[in-house]
Amino acid sequence: MPLMHAPWLLSTTFFLGLLGLSFHRSHLLSALLCLEGMMLSLFISLTLWSTKLTLLTSTMYPVIMLTLSACEAGLGLSLMIATARSHGSDNLNSLNLLQC
Repeated sequence: MPLMHAPWLLSTTFFLGLLGLSFHRSHLLSALLCLEGMMLSLFISLTLWSTKLTLLTSTMYPVIMLTLSACEAGLGLSLMIATARSHGSDNLNSLNLLQC
């Protein structure tokens, strides 16, 4: 892939993940997968940006973002398991958020 097409492809990937997140919110797992796709496109774009700049300080940004996305994925999966155990499924339409 030529490097000149990379920003267009990565922004398209990010907005496809955002579009999937906004339209397919019926299950928590599909929302988490869309979020992971968005984080992956951000990780690849940060990696390409840091290699283009060739600065030593900017090479840590993708590693920090990858660490934060792993924490986000772990937290999302634990919330999905807790929701599935308490409500029987990961269907977001069946949750009543007003009930404490």
